Amino acid sequence: MAKAKKVPLRKDVMVEDTWDLRPLFPNDKAWHAALKELEGQIPRFEKFRGKLGTSAKVLLDCYRFDVELNKLAERVGSYAFLKASEDVANSTYQGMVQRYTFVATRAGEAASFIAPEIQAIPKKTIDKYLKDPKLKDFRYALEKLLRYRPHILSEAEERVLAMQGEVAGTAGKVFGQLNDADLKFGTVKDEKGRKVELTQSSFRSLLESPKREVRKTAFHQFYKSYADHANTTAATLSSSVLQDIYQSRVRNYPSALEGSLFHDNVPVAVYDSLIQAVHENLKTVYRYHEVRRRALGLKRIHSYDLFVPIVEMKRMHIPYAEAVSTICESLKPLGSEYCRTLEKGLNARWVDRYENQGKRSGAFSAGGYAGPPYILMNYRGDVIDSMFTLAHEAGHSMHTYYSAKHQPFQYYDYTIFVAEVASTFNEQLLGHYLQERAQDKKMRAFLINKEIDELRGTLVRQTMFAEFEKIIHAIAEAGEPLTLERIRAEYKQLLDLYFGPEFTIDEELSLESMRIPHFYHAFYVYKYATGISAAIALSQKVLHGGSKDRDAYLRFLQSGGSKFPLELLRDAGVDMERPEPVATAMRRFASLVDELEELV
Repeated sequence: MAKAKKVPLRKDVMVEDTWDLRPLFPNDKAWHAALKELEGQIPRFEKFRGKLGTSAKVLLDCYRFDVELNKLAERVGSYAFLKASEDVANSTYQGMVQRYTFVATRAGEAASFIAPEIQAIPKKTIDKYLKDPKLKDFRYALEKLLRYRPHILSEAEERVLAMQGEVAGTAGKVFGQLNDADLKFGTVKDEKGRKVELTQSSFRSLLESPKREVRKTAFHQFYKSYADHANTTAATLSSSVLQDIYQSRVRNYPSALEGSLFHDNVPVAVYDSLIQAVHENLKTVYRYHEVRRRALGLKRIHSYDLFVPIVEMKRMHIPYAEAVSTICESLKPLGSEYCRTLEKGLNARWVDRYENQGKRSGAFSAGGYAGPPYILMNYRGDVIDSMFTLAHEAGHSMHTYYSAKHQPFQYYDYTIFVAEVASTFNEQLLGHYLQERAQDKKMRAFLINKEIDELRGTLVRQTMFAEFEKIIHAIAEAGEPLTLERIRAEYKQLLDLYFGPEFTIDEELSLESMRIPHFYHAFYVYKYATGISAAIALSQKVLHGGSKDRDAYLRFLQSGGSKFPLELLRDAGVDMERPEPVATAMRRFASLVDELEELV
């Protein structure tokens, strides 16, 4: 019997394959000193209490102090979060996260007077402040804050809300520990008969196995663990939804959805039109499923048949260094400076590359104003998606790099709405590069299939997730309980709609509704779908346009959060308040399905 390939312990991972956090803090001792410094700064907020309406100079000093404190807090929080992500079972770093959260919550409490006090300043005085040259660097921040006038509470009420900061995210924390540390999935045999430890990371690799029995076994065994904990995950998801509703109601928003969209100044119509546009094109999705079914020679198609390439290719192996080189070549339309910076960073330990026991699953970019724009990966050379994921996270990181370089702290942090444009833009360029260089018809079909699956996963699937979030929040807002049975039933209806009548929905698939980490950050996932739609439009401009289009895109990256996201995208050349971007993306999906059907 072949021995199972074990995931290494963190201590056994080569240093050069890990991120270098020394630009944040040289060691844990320095972090503790910085945390103490941060804690010591908090009482200084008191000198501004009750005085923000006395002069523009006082308000400016308060803003400047708040910026400096938040710069330090971001660095302290980032280090703790990244260290904890290396091994979520490491109690030392989990403790550091908790200590930081405690101090950050105290800072939030101490600063909670700022917003209501500004809101209480008479309009005549505020209008003078907005025109005062002293406040020019904070004018947009002040204008954004004033939008919240109907949603800011009294000073005492704001303080009470700030005090519950530590417990507000409890549901997500509990789910994260269960999902990343406590759930065990056992081992399965791969197509070569080798035992493989089934993990969050290896699950996807096993679903790409050419042997259907491997895919089927991995699917059912993976979801058995969720079935065994279904009541727990249902309770955590329900609690998270109820927290969202509490936050929206206490701040006088009509609904949790509207409260979430308000921050980005995005109309509900943008959210609803996304869902409608995808609904109108679901027949194309059904057609793709039928193309895939025929190509794989299946009587019935199941969800575990959606990830295996339908073009039979030799199993790829793309080492990390090769992936970096390929990504940087594909991004040359963005100019030498962009590519040179990215290549240096990806090879200079911006990235924590490979899986280890207890490491946070998935991938993310976690850059800040200070230090490199770090990337967590669980890179696998045998999964081509890993290269695309690296390109995706590199898009986020370069967005952070340019934003921090060109914007002051108060405007460098961009919203997720635009973040998902930068990441999927990179994937579009990588896909285009590989398709153009496909050596034969078979390889081109493989890559077209890859892009179709990306669009299905990012545009169609994330829209389904977005619709699910809207539904379960509406149920809870109507006072109806979100039981395990109700959650699974609502999700099953969406599975039937989005996959079509000829698709076989396994009973376990409804459990997917309780294993998606993004559901604990409500109304986040729709931004993936709008993001890829905008990215397709902008990437076509850069690929087929001139330096003007490239420079407009780079200015978009440099703009950070200096405007509302829809304005930033209009400046870059795409208007997300119109239906065209999503419709264009779905037309591209249809044209790719047409070509794939001819090729296979």
